[in-house]
Amino acid sequence: MSNEILILSRAEIVRLMDYGDYVDAVEAGFRSAATGGALAPPAAAFHVPGGSYHAKAAALLSDGAAMMAIKLNGNYPGNPATNGLPTIQGVLYLADATNGRPLALMDSIEITIKRTAAVTTLAARHLARANSRVATICGAGVQGRIQAAAIAAAFRLDVLHVWDIRADAAAALAADLMQELGIDVRASADLAVTRTSDIVVTCSSARQAFLTPDLVRTGTFIAAVGADNSDKSEIAPALYRRCQVVVDSVEQCAEIGDLHHAIAAGAVTEAHVHATLAQLAAGQKSGRRSDEEITLFDSTGLGLQDVSAAAAIYRKAMERGGGTRLTLS
Repeated sequence: MSNEILILSRAEIVRLMDYGDYVDAVEAGFRSAATGGALAPPAAAFHVPGGSYHAKAAALLSDGAAMMAIKLNGNYPGNPATNGLPTIQGVLYLADATNGRPLALMDSIEITIKRTAAVTTLAARHLARANSRVATICGAGVQGRIQAAAIAAAFRLDVLHVWDIRADAAAALAADLMQELGIDVRASADLAVTRTSDIVVTCSSARQAFLTPDLVRTGTFIAAVGADNSDKSEIAPALYRRCQVVVDSVEQCAEIGDLHHAIAAGAVTEAHVHATLAQLAAGQKSGRRSDEEITLFDSTGLGLQDVSAAAAIYRKAMERGGGTRLTLS
């Protein structure tokens, strides 16, 4: 049995995986979780001056070759402006879940970006109206770019709005997306564009909820992506109460997601959650039930997504000879 570990850079991961591979991988992971074939405990987190760290772990146990992964990411919102570094940086460790043998160590940036968006694509397929044609992305950072691609992968959009409190960032991203997606992309200085949107994605670093009931019309699908620690908040509790809610994890969303803030405000309890995305992916519960309801996916990011993506990356690397092999002993 080999004692080598595979080292994979971000550039190598980009070469190995296209976006559809991530969607397929996380969908399979969620289905496994719904049928008892995966373990996905809540994340562990702690704060340091200027940033925070998340450790997320999970295991796939019923996909032929059982694997587990632990991802440690640092989140420093001020990095791009002050240090010229990405907001999120980290590594992902992959091991054989049957015997603990180390398999790979990977850069986590590309995995985090793409697996987060892939889950939005999956949720949108279940929760957005089939005739959705207008979307708004709230947040013009790294996730704003890939979340736009996530929605475009799920629906044929006519118009995509980009809003950010930084008007210049929204304008720059809109110009890029116009070329990348080949659709009508418009930067907006007014958040009210959400009132004419079929889909709204919030992917900001906001510490105070900004999407309120008066900004969302009936029939809208909302993907709330930004709240990945207890300090972040995007969805007003009053709006949360009006929605049919699907979460990636009830326990984790109650701790760090927008569900956390809605519970703290007394607007809802955990019982308000309609389903987990795993239940939808496995066909155990329904998605959208009518064209009139507002649906919301509360996305906090799971280790399940990381291990699903990492396992797919590892298999491709082994097939194609990618990465650098190191001996640990």
